[in-house]
Amino acid sequence: MTDILESRSERIDVRMTPTVKRTLRRAAAASNKTSSEFLVDASMAAAFEAQADRRAFALDDERWTQFMNALNAPAPDNPRLARLLARRPPWAS
Repeated sequence: MTDILESRSERIDVRMTPTVKRTLRRAAAASNKTSSEFLVDASMAAAFEAQADRRAFALDDERWTQFMNALNAPAPDNPRLARLLARRPPWAS
């Protein structure tokens, strides 16, 4: 999830109870990860999920044009998809 080419130079200090820390360490060990790896992976997954349903986003003019062109472009021909969609579904029998 994280960019492997970027060095890990930033820190976040987190306060937690001893019980939470033990639980996180056990989960990390069960995942064969260090506590840091486990926390970063879990945090990034939660961050992506939290942002997944955003309905508004900003693009500069160039990217907006690229986005609109992609939306307006015809779909590529896909014969296998056309055959699949033409079949009668099993539950409609």
